[in-house]
Amino acid sequence: MTASANDDSAVRSDAVDPAPRPHATEEEVAAAREDTKLAQVLYHDWEAETYDDKWSISYDERCIDYARGRFDAVAGDQPLPYGRALELGCGTGFFLLNLMQSGIAEKGSVTDLSPGMVKVALRNGQNLGLDVDGRVADAETIPYEDDTFDLVVGHAVLHHIPDVEQTLREVLRVLKPGGRFVFAGEPSTVGDFYARWLGRATWEATTRITKLPALASWRRPQEELDESSRAAALEAVVDIHTFDPSDLEHLAKSAGADNVHAETEEFAAALLGWPVRTFEAAVPQDKLGWGWAKFAFGAWKKLTWLDETVLKRVVPRSLFYNVMITGTKPEK
Repeated sequence: MTASANDDSAVRSDAVDPAPRPHATEEEVAAAREDTKLAQVLYHDWEAETYDDKWSISYDERCIDYARGRFDAVAGDQPLPYGRALELGCGTGFFLLNLMQSGIAEKGSVTDLSPGMVKVALRNGQNLGLDVDGRVADAETIPYEDDTFDLVVGHAVLHHIPDVEQTLREVLRVLKPGGRFVFAGEPSTVGDFYARWLGRATWEATTRITKLPALASWRRPQEELDESSRAAALEAVVDIHTFDPSDLEHLAKSAGADNVHAETEEFAAALLGWPVRTFEAAVPQDKLGWGWAKFAFGAWKKLTWLDETVLKRVVPRSLFYNVMITGTKPEK
């Protein structure tokens, strides 16, 4: 999981990456409640091998278009491709790998605090035939030299990081002068409130209803439900921040970025999306086939169209669920 030999000069540490820890014990979960970075590792190692299925992540046209759409929505038209791109908090590689497939960057580096996530991201990159290396890394101390990357990206990562401004300073340090960063998928303060409420209500309703004998085949085994509950407990620890878009813009400017701009998206789409995702997590996977997936994706697309063409004109941007932000490193 270390960078390739050709990139040794750009890497600040030659330490061996730790191994994934895919099953946290109750004792480890208890310890993680007092240590947010341990919680990040345990939770994301726990989720790594099933994360793509849980969030309906793919590396085909559907998610390529989604990732590229997020990039374009906040960064606008850019001269492409970027030479070398870095993803912070890569997870399974969803954002960077799909951006690379869309022509955004020629070469990529994936980093995450979770060894399990880096392992899966590198495997996904290899399966796609992409030029990608990776490291286990803390986003507050990025293990690459100054002026290494043309682009830094991340999806749903900033809200996990204790010191966001320090991370943005690190992002600017490893970017080349004039290089750009793009972060998407961050929860807004208002959006996070209604998303969590909808998620909890859906989980409670689904797990209660499937106790009925007539719906027993729709109930996941109790061991799996208990494990999901422990994972949810960790999730509450690893989700540290929510963002008002204006405050996030101010934070990026304070870190030293130029050309800072934030956008928001998903209001009606989020009101559907969170109950759908929670329901999918609460029932056996074999109960939900292609018809369900087609319904869920089709409904999300229609509500996204409503958000973009109608609601964005009348609803304050702070009420939308997702926050995206971009900026550049000042030219020398």
